[in-house]
Amino acid sequence: MTRIATATALALSLLASPLLAAEAGSDTDELIQSAEGRSLSEFEWLKRPLIVFADNPADPRYVEQMQYITDRTDALIDRDVVVLTDTDPALSTEIRRELRPRGFMLVLIAKDGTRVLRKPFPWSVRELSRSIDKLPVRQQEIRDRQGTLRD
Repeated sequence: MTRIATATALALSLLASPLLAAEAGSDTDELIQSAEGRSLSEFEWLKRPLIVFADNPADPRYVEQMQYITDRTDALIDRDVVVLTDTDPALSTEIRRELRPRGFMLVLIAKDGTRVLRKPFPWSVRELSRSIDKLPVRQQEIRDRQGTLRD
C-alpha cells in the first residue's frame, strides 16, 4: 500500500469511527477530534487548537497533514495541542464559519485565542512545534517545567 493510500485510510478511519476511537482511549484519540459541535472558546487557556480544514477527507493535502500529525503525536500532546478536523463544508460548523477556509487550510490558535498561523498547505509537526515554542505562554510553560524539575 502506498503512503498516500495508507494515510487516506488512517484519516478516514479517524473520522468514520468515533465510537471505536472513544473505546480505544489512546492519546491520539484525545488529540484528534471532529470540529463538529465545537467552538474555539472552549479551549481558551486549556489547549492550543490546530484546525485542519479540507473540502473532503480524500484531499491529498489533508491526508498528508494528518500523516504528519499521526507520526508525531507526542510532540503535539507535549505542547497541549488539540487537532480539530473539518472536512465537510456542507456542515458549516461554528469554527468553519469563524475562520472561513477555502479548500485545505491549517490554522493554529494560541491558548489565549489569538491566531498564530494560517497556512494553505501542510506543515510538518517540527515546523508547528517551532512556532508554538516561540509563543510567550509556551516559553513560560517551559520555564515553569524546568523550575519544577529542579525542586
